[in-house]
Amino acid sequence: MPSHTAAEAGQAPGPKAGPRQWLGLAVLALPTLLISLDQSVLYLALPHLARDLAPTGTQTLWIMDIYGFLIAGFLITMGTLGDRVGRRRLLTIGAAAVGATSVAAAWSTSAEALIVSRALLGIAAATLMPSTLALIGNMFHDPAQRARAIAVWASCFMGGTALGPVVGGIFLEYFWWGSVFLLGVPVAALLLIAAPKLLPEYKDPDAGRIDLFSVLLSLVSILSVIYGLKELARHGLAPVPLAAVALGLAVGTAFVRRQGRLEHPLLDLKLFRVGAFTAALLILMVSMLGTGGGYLFITGFLQMVEGHSPMEAGLWMVPAAVASILAAQVAPVLTRRFQLGTVVGVALIVGTAGYVLLTLVDAVAGMPLLMTGFVIVFIGVGTFGSLGTGLVVGSVPPEKGGSAAALSSISGDLGTALGVAVLGSLGTAVYRATLDAPEGTPDRAAEAAGASMENALATARELPARTGEALLTAAEEAYTAGLNAVAAACVLITATSAVIALTMLRRRRGADSPPNADGATASQESVADLTDSVGPR
Repeated sequence: MPSHTAAEAGQAPGPKAGPRQWLGLAVLALPTLLISLDQSVLYLALPHLARDLAPTGTQTLWIMDIYGFLIAGFLITMGTLGDRVGRRRLLTIGAAAVGATSVAAAWSTSAEALIVSRALLGIAAATLMPSTLALIGNMFHDPAQRARAIAVWASCFMGGTALGPVVGGIFLEYFWWGSVFLLGVPVAALLLIAAPKLLPEYKDPDAGRIDLFSVLLSLVSILSVIYGLKELARHGLAPVPLAAVALGLAVGTAFVRRQGRLEHPLLDLKLFRVGAFTAALLILMVSMLGTGGGYLFITGFLQMVEGHSPMEAGLWMVPAAVASILAAQVAPVLTRRFQLGTVVGVALIVGTAGYVLLTLVDAVAGMPLLMTGFVIVFIGVGTFGSLGTGLVVGSVPPEKGGSAAALSSISGDLGTALGVAVLGSLGTAVYRATLDAPEGTPDRAAEAAGASMENALATARELPARTGEALLTAAEEAYTAGLNAVAAACVLITATSAVIALTMLRRRRGADSPPNADGATASQESVADLTDSVGPR
């Protein structure tokens, strides 16, 4: 496959993609949709599988979390592995593994078997995301078409997250709990059939061998940090999760130092010399920090304050998902007329305005304001999700596309985990400080309700009707105050992201902007900068 080098920086944009490339994009979009859908589809199935498998509380947490943990842990390894063995080859191997592990998960006969199946499914899914995104860079050489293709990719990822509860509800209406895992089988089959015909092969001929010790260090670092952050969100400050985060950061430091000494590193640190690449990763992580924490409390509000079932809450999420998808499609068009930093900065300012509305939500008549603010937030998220991902991938040479795609995904995962931990803790603290149990509430019931909204719901059912209703009303008001506090923090976080975009990306033109006076596009200039920093091959 052709690649952009410093010598090509002065040439016109690459050839236009044809019908085969667009059909290939449709093939790549399906696993992207599946990965995000698989992360949210299990919430509805959990009560059903709990009746059959009787997992312990700890096993239930691992059933829910192990899939996302191992996707995040293996992204760097799989992104680099694809650059070495071939991105299409890794994609097809991963598709076969996804199909097999999906079947194993669907027919698990014990909690332990399901945990193992979900773990293997997570490792298999980690092969798909960086490969799909990196292959888009190989298939679409024209910047305008590449921007639209990445917008489609981002839309599938955002749409799958929102549709998970809806799809899960439909399947559980007619089939057993294992059916939600079988969604991966037809997708895997289609990939295995279509990939050799529609997708190009690409690998870096100078990649060298993979350093297995670096793989181990990256796994320990990422898994420890994300595990610690999730546990901090669940249980607050505690020695074990704090130690996990500290271990992850220490091992991560050792990983970075080792990469600087290797001739063929697992992660090329020279990528961070490209200002646009680093800025895009930073904004992705910071903006997803706000989105992760906000999403947590919004879904909780829909279910615990408004009383919607998980499937109904999923349906309420659809308007925001549609808004984000439309925004992702419009974003590349806007960059034809305006600088990229301006488009991203304004989109984040729009998201900030949405969070401002969420600070005004109340527990009595809050739905119209909640949904309006939520949709506005996701207009900003959709815009940057498309442009930021494209900027990360388009700022590096093709041979580094797998690593860039993996880093893009990891920055989002870390931002989300950090948002759930930090903002989840903030919202919980405000809830506990705000809850004022009504007079006549037994001390034990008041103490239980003060721990969490979930406990308040359970406790209120055990009290006399009038006392329980009063306690529930107080808990709903306290939870809404927690939501308002999280939204206020998101205002600051998203506004900070907007400032970063407007300053660090202010000289960037859109990915599909016309060439500059020397004939080089913005993304080609970034590639040339990186090639110069790496030196001749």
